[in-house]
Amino acid sequence: MSMPRLIGIASGKGGVGKTALAIGLTQALAQAGRRVLLADGDLGLANVDVQLGLTVRHDLMAVLAGDVTLREAAIARPEGFEVLPGRSGSGGLAALDPAWITRFLALLRRSPHDDVVLDIGAGLDPVPRRLSAGCDTLLVVATDEPTSLTDAYAVLKLLARDAPRADARVVVNLATDAAQGARTHAALDRACRGFLGRGVALGGVVRRDARMRDAIRHQLPLLTRHPGCNAARDIEALAAGLVASRAAA
Repeated sequence: MSMPRLIGIASGKGGVGKTALAIGLTQALAQAGRRVLLADGDLGLANVDVQLGLTVRHDLMAVLAGDVTLREAAIARPEGFEVLPGRSGSGGLAALDPAWITRFLALLRRSPHDDVVLDIGAGLDPVPRRLSAGCDTLLVVATDEPTSLTDAYAVLKLLARDAPRADARVVVNLATDAAQGARTHAALDRACRGFLGRGVALGGVVRRDARMRDAIRHQLPLLTRHPGCNAARDIEALAAGLVASRAAA
């Protein structure tokens, strides 16, 4: 059995819709016929379980400690994917040493899934950096706000140091339309070409959609609450691109 593809979802700053996007992408991959695990790697501020209204018996820390297996901790969703919940408010998790991070990534690579979507904590601290460098594909989520663009560039700059051959792609979230998303990506691409010596691919553009906030309020995945809305279609297109690139690899 081949190892799953590890798809990281990262951002330089919070507030860009990273976790909701991770949930939507996981569901879209499942709808495309993939066996998918959504792992909450936002160590210390985990909230995938909150956004999905999950009752957690065992979390990531219990798995890393060897108290339960990943299969025992994973929560099956009716949408056809599984969730490995994290633990919120634990400074110990946020300060995990490199050996634990290596163990976490190895654990995910032994899971019996086609894809693992890893929701990585925002920021540039050592733990998010190590998790980002350990992914097969890293989706860096950004918006058109100047602070988001600056922080997304910082993520890409550090990734170029930590994993020079990494498959990194930008996902422009909360875009007014496709054209505005393309302009946002172009600004990041120019910065990467000018200062890092190489560009960054556009993974996709997800339009701003009030129904995303409604889905979060109701603790449901977007594709369940509002299938066919603009953001849902954009996320499905993002998933289709990832499936196609996997098939071509």
